[in-house]
Amino acid sequence: MAKSTRADKWLWATRFFKTRALAAEILGDGKIKRNDHALKRSSSIQVGDVLHIPFIEGPGLREIHVLGILERRVGAPDAQACYEDRTKPEIYEALKQWQIARQESAKGRPTKKDRRAIDQVKESWEWDS
Repeated sequence: MAKSTRADKWLWATRFFKTRALAAEILGDGKIKRNDHALKRSSSIQVGDVLHIPFIEGPGLREIHVLGILERRVGAPDAQACYEDRTKPEIYEALKQWQIARQESAKGRPTKKDRRAIDQVKESWEWDS
């Protein structure tokens, strides 16, 4: 087993990013940090490193402790054995709430059926007052 590997290769192999090109792009933008320093594509990842990786799905950062080195993509259980996720539960909860709010705001105009339901509720309010 190797002692170190390229950052883009490790991030892809451990399934943080769907493609190696996407991992390289995020690294190129300087969004992934180790000890508060941005990593480059060719930076080496070693056992014991602590990485801060942004969520692709929304705001927030994961804190990942590297436990093993992978050179190629493997199944999810084997990939998860190579790192420890130290991200606080509050961060996952905030991400979940952000995603729910985003889905609700993206609904757009109400449909005709929704409009009728809204009108029925409004009518019941008028009768109550």
